[in-house]
Amino acid sequence: MMSCIADPPLNPEADIEEFVINEQLLSSKTIIDQANKKIYLYLKPEAYQNGIAPDIKLSNDAKVSPASGQIINFDKPVFYTVTSESGDNSKIYEVDVVEIGTWTFNFETWTVHPEDKYEFPLDNNIQLWSSGNPGIALSGVPKQVDSYPTRSTPSGFGGSRAGEMTTLPGNPLSIIFGIHIFPGSLFLGDFNSSQALADPLAATEFGQPYYDKPAKFTGYYRYVPGATFLDKDGNPVAGQTDKFSLYAVLFNGPERLNGNTIDNSDKIVARAVVPNNINSGDFKRFEVPFTYIPGKVLGNNLMVAIVASSSHEGGKYRGAVGSKLAVDSLRIIAQ
Repeated sequence: MMSCIADPPLNPEADIEEFVINEQLLSSKTIIDQANKKIYLYLKPEAYQNGIAPDIKLSNDAKVSPASGQIINFDKPVFYTVTSESGDNSKIYEVDVVEIGTWTFNFETWTVHPEDKYEFPLDNNIQLWSSGNPGIALSGVPKQVDSYPTRSTPSGFGGSRAGEMTTLPGNPLSIIFGIHIFPGSLFLGDFNSSQALADPLAATEFGQPYYDKPAKFTGYYRYVPGATFLDKDGNPVAGQTDKFSLYAVLFNGPERLNGNTIDNSDKIVARAVVPNNINSGDFKRFEVPFTYIPGKVLGNNLMVAIVASSSHEGGKYRGAVGSKLAVDSLRIIAQ
């Protein structure tokens, strides 16, 4: 009796799975955005000037050009082309070096996620801000901008665009998991979709690199609370009114904080919290100082997170449907 075993099919995948750089050259960890085929680098100035030689990990037996370990410089746009083992598929990744610059955010430019159709803001064509929208997309909401709690509004301060967050009701799938509301949120950082179901608070990764010592957090907000405050089980709570959250946190990186650690991490150096006891149907200017924690030492990899939410207790899925927060012209002012 004779038998024949066919060779296994060649791997059709063409992904950059890891883009590893010496941590001493980074101000924050590298982000690979597979959906948009972008690699975001957070480099220290000397690394940007001298170039880097990344160690690139690919799908099994795929090939990449430029090659792993080859020095790249940033005097021109950088692209990596990955070809699968089978040769049938290829992807082109664009490398973006994130530079925050003046730390003034006016929310004038927005784009739409190509698949899930939620909005997010861009700064100099770089995505510095994220929201809870990617997690809400997993619940099966309709793929249209107004299905999501965080989006742009044309009625910003001074007639410009702004970021707007609205607490929305949950849907049948989210309610199965005990989520009765979708609070709107907007934050400097990244949303890690791989954590969205296992640990939703860990999915919100807060912070961007900062190279100075902040003194003030300023900007404009507009807030109107929803009519009926709901507890975690979706039951009305008599006598309780929803509130917004808007604050900035300075902390020692390069690892980001998340929804589990943003309030209690020992890496936090200072906070600037906007009082949320004044509601306003018109934009209201705020200016709050950073309060430094006594005894805390500023490290070499400082990061700042700005976090906003239409429901102050939204992380616990408590709030009022219809609560609406708009923010515009947010700024971190250095000492």
